[in-house]
Amino acid sequence: MKMISFEQGFLIVAGLLLAGNLQANDWVTAERGPLVEHLRLDGVIEAVQQSTVSAQTSGTVVELPFDVDDVVDAGQLIARLDDTEQRARFNQARAAQNEAESSLDDAERQFARIESLLDRGVATQAEFDNARNALAAARARLNQAESAVAEAEEQLDYTRVTAPYSGIVTERHVELGEAVSAGAPLLSGFSLEELRVAVSIPQQFAELARRERRAQVSLDDGRVLSTGEMTFFPYADPATHTFRLRMDLEEPDGTLFPGMLVRVNVPLSEREALLIPESALFRKGELRAVYVLDDQDRPRLRQVRIGSRVDGRLEVLAGLDAGERIAADPRQVFKQAAEGTAP
Repeated sequence: MKMISFEQGFLIVAGLLLAGNLQANDWVTAERGPLVEHLRLDGVIEAVQQSTVSAQTSGTVVELPFDVDDVVDAGQLIARLDDTEQRARFNQARAAQNEAESSLDDAERQFARIESLLDRGVATQAEFDNARNALAAARARLNQAESAVAEAEEQLDYTRVTAPYSGIVTERHVELGEAVSAGAPLLSGFSLEELRVAVSIPQQFAELARRERRAQVSLDDGRVLSTGEMTFFPYADPATHTFRLRMDLEEPDGTLFPGMLVRVNVPLSEREALLIPESALFRKGELRAVYVLDDQDRPRLRQVRIGSRVDGRLEVLAGLDAGERIAADPRQVFKQAAEGTAP
């Protein structure tokens, strides 16, 4: 193919147009329309349910069925401690409860016998009072024994640690054979079923964002994520002077993970502007221009000044008027013209 200069290319384009080689749909009309200014921020995806499971009793770790990156279901065993000490306490408490139950049976029979004798005038009031007090004491000892059994059973249950929700293990803080005490962290994890986006908004835009409560979250591939409830934190970060905003994601689809970056667009203002498709802009070095049809339907290269870019459209600040027709894709038009000159 023969090489041509930029000026030659422009003349060829004009010639092709006059010859009828360019179609009507190769040209679009510059129109005025609403333009919304956005504040573009980087947000981070977070898991709503993320936590560290800690030991609630002391013991030696004897079982760890899961490791980092394993998927667990809610209620599954994720750690087990040696329960020798807890089981011994439970057995002692159960034995004390059995003894208290026997003492209560004896006290009830004794009270019933003294009450019968008192009715017949054989027993004294003092004997009746003693039997009644003994019965009350036996009942109190049984209640105490039952509480001790419940506490010992709870401590025994604490030796089996289960997952509070379905999720993924992100960190394991202990190893088999390690002795832990109450409060020691065991495993960390999060759930992918509920996700949210967290973003920091500069102080000067925080009040507007709080009032309007509008924001769009998108990925690098252009997908727009559906968001739900917004939560504004009522204080600024003392280091960055930004306000934190959280938005729930309504439909996590399995491709989103905590820690991923997303784009958050917060609308700031809306105005009317002259808009053209982004594809209509011709770039050559520092030149920004469009092909415009003149009164005789001849293309003219005209320099323009560009403002904001929104949703694939560009704002034209100077160099073009509403209603003028411009090339929808000047590079494609220029390419077609150049190919038409090939020998």
